[in-house]
Amino acid sequence: MTHPAKYIYAIADQGENRTYDRLGLDGAPVYAISEGSLAAIVSDVADKRIRPERAKLAAHHAVIAKLMEEGTVLPMAFGTIAASPKTLQKVLRTNSDAFRKHLHRVKGKVEMGLRVAWDVPNVFEYFVSRHPDLMSLRDDVYLGRRQPTRDEKIELGRLFDRLLLRERQAHTASVIKVLSPHCAEIKQNKPRGELEVMRLACLIDRAAQKRFEGGVFEAAHLFDDHYTFDFNGPWSPYNFVDGFRLNTRGD
Repeated sequence: MTHPAKYIYAIADQGENRTYDRLGLDGAPVYAISEGSLAAIVSDVADKRIRPERAKLAAHHAVIAKLMEEGTVLPMAFGTIAASPKTLQKVLRTNSDAFRKHLHRVKGKVEMGLRVAWDVPNVFEYFVSRHPDLMSLRDDVYLGRRQPTRDEKIELGRLFDRLLLRERQAHTASVIKVLSPHCAEIKQNKPRGELEVMRLACLIDRAAQKRFEGGVFEAAHLFDDHYTFDFNGPWSPYNFVDGFRLNTRGD
C-alpha cells in the first residue's frame, strides 16, 4: 500500500496533542506521526517538491505559529518532505538525541529579532564626517584635478570597510551587553546592506518579552538620532535550531 508523502512542519514531544483541521498546505489536515517520545507534525502532500508560493509559505508559518501557542516545537525549513510514514519514523529514531537536546534547549522560549541601522542618507558621507582619516583620504583621492587611480579608489574603499566593521563590532558589543541579562542566547546574523549596523536573534523566555523590550529601549538610549532600532517577534526559534541533514527521500 502506498502512502502520500508527508510535509513536515515541526518536531514536538509525542505526548502533546497536535491535530488541526484544514490548517496545512492547500487546506490539508495537520496531524502527528509519533515515534518513541517524539512526534513529527505533518500534513499529506501529493507532490514531493513544494514551490515557495505565497499561500504555501503563509500556511507553513501559520501551522508553526499555532503549534507555538500550545507548546514547544522545533520548526523545520519550508519544503521538508518525507517520502512515507516509515521514512519519517526512521528520521525521528535516527535524530532522536539531537531533537531531544534542541527541544530542551528552546523549551518555554521564543525568538525575538532586533535590527539596528544607520538612519542617514549616505552612510559613506556620514563616516567621512566622523573620521578625519577617511575625510583626508577622500579629499586626496577626489578633490584633486586629476582622475583618481583604481588603486586609490581601492584604498579608500578598504579604509571605509575597516571603519564600518569596527563600528559595527563596537555597537553590537554594547547592545549585547545590555540585552544579555534578558536573553538565554543571542545570535549575530550578517547585516544586510551598508546601512545595517547589526541584526540579532535573541532567544528569550516566553514570559520575558516585556523585560526584553525594556532592554531594547535601554540599549537605544546609548545611541543618538543617527540610528534606528526595530525589534520584532515573538517567533519560533528558527535561528537556534541547528540545521538537521534529514534523509527523508525513501525507506
